[in-house]
Amino acid sequence: MSLSLDKLRLLRRQAGDASPPPAAADAPGTAPAPPAPVAANDAQARRAAPDSVFAWVEQEIRHKPTGPATAEPAPPAPALRKPDVGGLHRLLGLRDRGGAGARPRASAQDRHVPGEEIAPGLFLIESFLPQAIPLQPLSLAFARREGEAVAPQDLMFFDTETTGLAGGTGTRAFMIGAADWHADPARGQGLRIRQLLMTTMAAETAMLREFSSWLRPSTVFSSYNGRCYDAPLLKTRYRLARQRCPITPLDHVDLLFPTRRRYRGTWENCRLATIERQLLQIVREDDLPGSEAPAAWLNYLRGGSAVNLRRVAEHNHQDVVTLSLLMLRLVAEEQRERETLALSALSPSG
Repeated sequence: MSLSLDKLRLLRRQAGDASPPPAAADAPGTAPAPPAPVAANDAQARRAAPDSVFAWVEQEIRHKPTGPATAEPAPPAPALRKPDVGGLHRLLGLRDRGGAGARPRASAQDRHVPGEEIAPGLFLIESFLPQAIPLQPLSLAFARREGEAVAPQDLMFFDTETTGLAGGTGTRAFMIGAADWHADPARGQGLRIRQLLMTTMAAETAMLREFSSWLRPSTVFSSYNGRCYDAPLLKTRYRLARQRCPITPLDHVDLLFPTRRRYRGTWENCRLATIERQLLQIVREDDLPGSEAPAAWLNYLRGGSAVNLRRVAEHNHQDVVTLSLLMLRLVAEEQRERETLALSALSPSG
């Protein structure tokens, strides 16, 4: 509320103070008026109180600026710092899920998966190696199964690539490779290699069903430690998928155990890669170790490159081919030793 000097004088007259306001104190360049004498008693103090109050208000009015009220501009607020979302994600270990400002992945361009998609997320990779099919049944004496033999075309060499080596219900086989001797009308005799690769979790049911269609009642599995790892894993996946397990009723020849008995101590270990290099003279080029297969598949599922996934397929392809060659080698070695012993028994010195 604004209060002018005229209103102030009116209020002073109404309060019983008719004395005009001192003008000398307001004039610039004049000495201030001497202070009023101190009231002698309370009555004088009460009579002087209105004058002192009105004098103070008048002083405030006279010295109040008459120009337009201009408030000092407030200092500008500091600019907000743009948060570094990428740095925060890296600090928390979060994966960048994309967006308008996301940087494209350098490895996401190559997403080509080999083979033909036969079901959503399931690819079939086929190849054929021309070679003569053994004419006679293959003896299983090398596996300490005396008197037993198997028809070459009943053998199925198989190997899986899985999401881990621990086993259990959380481990999946994302690739199944199988090889068998087959007489093709167009290509002739040879080793047929078929591989199933699933590129989504939902394709497992179709993969298991397709693998079952490859098996016959006379099929005999052959693997390298598959009796202890690959076969139990697939049996578990069939049960979890609520499908009939086709593996349990079939015979299985595991080549790991006869290979260990024959070559233990000859080389540093009896891993399949060592056996094929030392015994079969097979040298792999640019081979992806089996221990890196789970990371290659999971990286692809997360949108990464398919380069290492194709290397997994090549590794699996060579594994089943090596199994067929190892089977023939073990059969031949057993037969050679038996012939040597028979000749030694017939010789005069024996």
